[in-house]
Amino acid sequence: MTAMGRGGPAGRNHQIAVLVLEGAKPLDVGIPAQVFSHRPGMPYEVRVCGAAPGLVTGGDGLAYHVAEGLEALERADTVFVPGYRTPADADPPAVVVDALRSAHARGTRLAAISTGAFALAATGLLDGKRATTHWHYTGALRARHPLVQVDGNVLFVDEGDVLTSAGAASGIDLCLHLVRRDHGVGLSNEVARRLVAAPYRSGGQAQYVPRSVPEPLGDLFAETRAWALEHLAERLTLDVLARNARVSARTFSRRFVADTGYTPMQWVLRARVDLARELLERSDLGVEQIAHEAGLGTGTNLRLHFQRILGTTPTEYRRTFAP
Repeated sequence: MTAMGRGGPAGRNHQIAVLVLEGAKPLDVGIPAQVFSHRPGMPYEVRVCGAAPGLVTGGDGLAYHVAEGLEALERADTVFVPGYRTPADADPPAVVVDALRSAHARGTRLAAISTGAFALAATGLLDGKRATTHWHYTGALRARHPLVQVDGNVLFVDEGDVLTSAGAASGIDLCLHLVRRDHGVGLSNEVARRLVAAPYRSGGQAQYVPRSVPEPLGDLFAETRAWALEHLAERLTLDVLARNARVSARTFSRRFVADTGYTPMQWVLRARVDLARELLERSDLGVEQIAHEAGLGTGTNLRLHFQRILGTTPTEYRRTFAP
């Protein structure tokens, strides 16, 4: 993934289409509709559509009345397919599969939440690519679509123009990831604060981790991560973080990887790069000063980590995302 943004044509907000299929799960439908809802400073517009206008029977006793059919996909820059019930029983209607293929051929980005991955897999666009879905359905996805490289132990997978995510909550992570891709870390953090969600969870974080330690320890780790974000300019080592969490360095490191998908020092580095990204977006500070404020030491270190993590330079990043 590079840091370069993506939006609709010049002068137009990025168009999101949420495709509601029979048996659609309510939370999965609501996530992209809520995250990308148009408001001041939010350069997206959302349309909810179905295979045809009218009533769509959903899951969990709910139904949806959609005003548009598949023609909404023709105007979309990104199409979301929420999860739906009994995805392993049959593929979506051929007209839906064809519409998704046609949208992708026009350059539209396709994203699935949970079992929506089955609909994307039915198009053949996931063949030979990594994908994920809710951990309960990974075996069924492998069996029904053996050419898809199913990874059942991650929150989401970004294959560029086709993305998939695990259960409902990871749909929020996927949406925030796309906001970061399109418009930078500053806007993504604003959206996360509005949703009262974690600003960023690694796509490689495990979906389901059996807990072998008391759950309250998770609160301590969350507090330590919050503390670290306020002290990024200072010297942060594994011992310093573990001492703040009041556990041994070994315990801290093991649990931290399970909680975040990163080692503590990898997480600190990415948090520092994120702070540098936001300073590049929202201030006119020079690269050397930003490197100091973010705890990266020198401009040379900042450039090195930007190139390695984001595939771009601080100057190019600022040119792309600064107002």
